[in-house]
Amino acid sequence: MPTKSSSPGHARRRSETRFLALSFALAVAAAGATTYAFTAGADEPHGRDVELAVDGGTAVVDTATLAVRAHTRDGRDLTLSDASGTDLGKPGPVTRTGTGRTRWSYPERGIDVTARTDHGRLSLSMKAHRDTELSWPVTGTDAAATSLQLPRGEGLDIPVRDTFWTEGEGGLAGSGVDVGEGLTLPLWGYSLGKRAGVSYLTPTDIGTTLGFTAPGGRLRTTAEHTFDRGEGTRDYTVTFALTDGNAVAPAADYRSYLAERGRLGSLKRKIAKNPATGKLLGAFHAYTWGTARTAQGVEQLRKLGVDRMWLGYDAGPDPMDKAAVSAAKKAGYLVGPYDSFANGQDPEKADSPTSAWPGTVYPDFCVRDAQGKPRTGFGGRGCYLSSQAFERAEPRHHYLADRTRSMTANGADSYFLDVDATGELFRDHGKGHRMTRAGDRDNRLARMRRIADKGLVLGSETAQAWANKALAFDHGGGTPAADGLWKLQKDREKWGGYYPETAPGVFFKPVDLPAGLAKAMYDPRYRVPLYETALHGSLVNAERWELSYEKLPRQKKDRALLAMLYNTPLNYVLDGPSLKKHGAELAALQQYFAPLHKAAGTEPLTSYRRLTADNSVQRTVFGNGTLTVTANFGTAAHDGLPGGCVDARLKGDDEPRRLCPAKLG
Repeated sequence: MPTKSSSPGHARRRSETRFLALSFALAVAAAGATTYAFTAGADEPHGRDVELAVDGGTAVVDTATLAVRAHTRDGRDLTLSDASGTDLGKPGPVTRTGTGRTRWSYPERGIDVTARTDHGRLSLSMKAHRDTELSWPVTGTDAAATSLQLPRGEGLDIPVRDTFWTEGEGGLAGSGVDVGEGLTLPLWGYSLGKRAGVSYLTPTDIGTTLGFTAPGGRLRTTAEHTFDRGEGTRDYTVTFALTDGNAVAPAADYRSYLAERGRLGSLKRKIAKNPATGKLLGAFHAYTWGTARTAQGVEQLRKLGVDRMWLGYDAGPDPMDKAAVSAAKKAGYLVGPYDSFANGQDPEKADSPTSAWPGTVYPDFCVRDAQGKPRTGFGGRGCYLSSQAFERAEPRHHYLADRTRSMTANGADSYFLDVDATGELFRDHGKGHRMTRAGDRDNRLARMRRIADKGLVLGSETAQAWANKALAFDHGGGTPAADGLWKLQKDREKWGGYYPETAPGVFFKPVDLPAGLAKAMYDPRYRVPLYETALHGSLVNAERWELSYEKLPRQKKDRALLAMLYNTPLNYVLDGPSLKKHGAELAALQQYFAPLHKAAGTEPLTSYRRLTADNSVQRTVFGNGTLTVTANFGTAAHDGLPGGCVDARLKGDDEPRRLCPAKLG
């Protein structure tokens, strides 16, 4: 159980991609023909503009400045990027290749550029010959820009003139985010007036940051990439796609991008490989304490009518025993321990069993900086451990395999591996285990795959998109955690501490979020399902473990509506008293959710709409009409749906299934 909260067939794939493209009016299917228009004339390849056909129109790149504009088929002129914020120097000549690529360079900056059409997108790839930086693209500058799509947690859609975000407590303007660590998907997007928008994908997310400014009170974004040989980041690619302006269009574009490259996982395939994964469908998730992790606690849940659960427990001295695990599996539940391979401490002084390793893993495996100093671990304890050191040692010493085996000796059929799937990656200078952040990512993927291949239903923390094929579920990707959350959690008096041991306040103590923090994280006016649009049907996504459903009483209604709207499970922490107090409500919510998720949990989210001007009524569709969900976050009824309620209709239903969460408490 976590004792911390981290910071922040090809035919089938083509069919799914095509369906998504139609659903969101995106044109990101087969690559279109490429044309070239040079301002100095077609016979003079030293002209400034390169024009490429893209789905929905044409894109024009100014080779002198890297400004990008587009002409849409319906006659609009859009600015996709202003000129680079970095002095590029004079561009070299433009050349064309027989493979449909256009190339030029910036000799003074040491950067080569290749432009091409990629499945209907404009793709610009850069390679640097020396260490340098580039501020580009510069986005949100078109006068028609109305809102910014940002994959913080599940996702946000932020009006560019909203003062809460430009100068208020939302705190975006003047800040920046590491794309490879702070965003759950390597993308952002803008809506540009009615029925127009643009999606930006950055597959080279390591080494890329996204900065926010608000000149004239309008939210703009600028990406900055650091080309660093030692970090392995001398390549940088950005793709641009014209969209219909739907708030989830950038995520649909990214789902298509993953599918085109065989990088989109499938829960259906994961279930076929390991049938136990199917127990995730319809399940809520809960970490257990005290009597809730006993066979009697499991039986109490089952008697309440809960037919699916994922039950987790910590690595402390009192895990779920064989009897409890057996009872859970008999009830149709998944059971798994919390573990972490990220931290190492002196085994004789370690304050957590997950930080105690055999032999000299600590300190030999510590991540080290360029001066050889160990990278201090979370909370100032021990050190972060190098995935490269583990990978090199594993064939002989089996540290990770032995740990996994011992943690599941009670018969557990699931596993939660903290941190591994987040963007928290390390450059390691340690002798004998040097690695780049990209190498760290590869190592983490390799060891996650090994765990999954053992037949364990694997989950991790706030899973980045690159881990979607390795994992069956994640905890944290559903939470748009704002910076104020980490500050609040450090206040143990308000948030709660790690005692009593059988019900730590950090998990069980109810908290009222400050108004600004609550607005930034849970206001449905800003919330959009970017993560689900990209990855629903690949893995099951839930909120952070320390933000259980009962932890934030004032957000319960909206969180329940969001869970049903997004077809994602609620997350709980349970002990004996909480199970007695909240068990009936949990059971009612799970019984409503279960048939919806069993039917649609393996399907893509194919449509997202906001039905009212104030965004209070929202609708999602999964699959080819498999499930349609309408949530009313407001107080007034809309089209017969009362405020604070949700209607869900499965294909074949005569009437919608209604849930009003506030009536259950």
